[in-house]
Amino acid sequence: MSNTIIDTDFNFPGQVSVYKGKVREVYALENDVLVMIATDRLSAFDVIMPKGIPYKGQILNQIATKMMAATADIVPNWLTATPDPNVAIGHACEPFKVEMVIRGYMSGHAAREYASGKRMLCGVPMPDGMRENDKFPQPIITPATKADKGDHDEDISREDILKRGIVSQEDYFVLEQYTKALFQRGTQIAAERGLILVDTKYEFGKTRDGRIVLIDEIHTPDSSRYFYADGYEERQDRGEAQKQLSKEFVRQWLINHGFQGLEGQTVPNMSEAYIKTVSDRYIELYENIMGEAFIRAEISNIQERIRNNVLDYLKH
Repeated sequence: MSNTIIDTDFNFPGQVSVYKGKVREVYALENDVLVMIATDRLSAFDVIMPKGIPYKGQILNQIATKMMAATADIVPNWLTATPDPNVAIGHACEPFKVEMVIRGYMSGHAAREYASGKRMLCGVPMPDGMRENDKFPQPIITPATKADKGDHDEDISREDILKRGIVSQEDYFVLEQYTKALFQRGTQIAAERGLILVDTKYEFGKTRDGRIVLIDEIHTPDSSRYFYADGYEERQDRGEAQKQLSKEFVRQWLINHGFQGLEGQTVPNMSEAYIKTVSDRYIELYENIMGEAFIRAEISNIQERIRNNVLDYLKH
């Protein structure tokens, strides 16, 4: 699996700084230009796994950029160009320090909290009598604070966000409106492909001229959970696990191998065979949610390919 991109060390013309997130590496250039590179790193429980997943960065970048194009009519975004399968280029923004998580179904983190007896998540009540993967009466917004590198994101309520001044009331109203609009559009797109958009997160930033725009990723398997619509009701009625496309299968594999990102735990070894199954699942999600075949980019030398494509773009 040597043909993966785990780390980058580029020096583009006019480069000012580099920020390395869990999966993406962001190169800030002069004139408020950002070059965002989606690596093949895999993050789960806020821990970066030791090995990369082939094509994962390309998949994340292409889903995110195509979904931004499919939602630009309802919510403005930071994107201006995609010169390489792993690269997005756009406007520099000041990110809001919250992730806008929205949930249509009680799954994942919400289900784990519910099973522990909690009926309130981020200040939002969850009805009694729900089963895991049941649909909420209405989608609920359950924000999380953006963690510094290596720290866990934390649930937070709208009231605490406003009380602590993390986001102004005026801006937070816009974030909520944009979150609901994007989730509605994402739900519609998923339904057209025979999928259910279960939950997702959106991140926003503010441009230098004060516009609030969508940044980072949207409707990817790293930021979203999908179920197959076909058979959903029957599986719920029988109390069976839902057939899903998301990163949750990786989390479950880690949990089954004794890892949840807790202190003292060691990341279990992922075999080459298991890594291939993860790559195949990401490709499966791409083809299902985008409704098109995934075209594998040339990966004999990803670093050189990215460098050349970005430099060609910056020349024009």
